[in-house]
Amino acid sequence: MVTAIVIPIICLYFFWLTKKEMKENDTKWALAGHVQQEAVVTGVIKSLIEEKQRFYYHRFIYVQSLKLQTETKFITIQKITPITKDFQIVSFKVGEYIRVYGKWEENKFLFNEYIIEKR
Repeated sequence: MVTAIVIPIICLYFFWLTKKEMKENDTKWALAGHVQQEAVVTGVIKSLIEEKQRFYYHRFIYVQSLKLQTETKFITIQKITPITKDFQIVSFKVGEYIRVYGKWEENKFLFNEYIIEKR
């Protein structure tokens, strides 16, 4: 008799917990590409790595890592974009002079806005 009551309660609890976790991760995934504009970095693109990564179960992000040469040193910058139905890849080319707006996170610079400048 106790198991007939306790087991459905436990199942419902874990179902509720899973739905809550999925909602939180969907929100984090949708906001993955939004970065506060706290700093500006300018330089020439020296290398480019693009890859698709799993964010959470069936949610994916597209990560573009660029090695940027500034006046003094090399900096790794990243653009993270959630992959949605209307997702379009932004193309960068090695040798372009670029100005990016974003913020520092550990030793990487995350950005979402950029301007390609002519030199």
